[in-house]
Amino acid sequence: MRLQPEIMLVEDNPFDAELTIRALKSRNLANRLIHVSDGQAALDYLFGAGTEKGKTSCSHTTLKVVLLDLKLPKVDGMDVLRQIRKNPHTRTLPVVVLTSSSEERDIIETYHLGANSYIVKPVDYEKFSEAVSNLGLYWCGLNLVALPKA
Repeated sequence: MRLQPEIMLVEDNPFDAELTIRALKSRNLANRLIHVSDGQAALDYLFGAGTEKGKTSCSHTTLKVVLLDLKLPKVDGMDVLRQIRKNPHTRTLPVVVLTSSSEERDIIETYHLGANSYIVKPVDYEKFSEAVSNLGLYWCGLNLVALPKA
């Protein structure tokens, strides 16, 4: 039986995705991870592809955190965050923006949209790995989440 995901990684850069997954594996957190590479795929996973607007699938009910890049194909990260916060079933789902953008307007807008955290991806591999592994440990190990009922 496959365990339901606790972490959703929304990352289009294969190198950054691999580094993130490797860092989460170091904390034994990657076996409960789903990775999607664009914003539309994230929305389809969370709300079900082809479902009626405003409805949601139950696929998000075990998620403890979404690690969200901002610069994504199809639907950008800001729009993904907007949709997550707009839907009553995902409104309280923790979203950590994990991006290369350190632009003040991006930081301000994501917090206005309800991001729980904003982290600029470190360029150095060791720092990146440490940051991601600490993120996973905090959001999946220490932080308490009230999961919605299916």
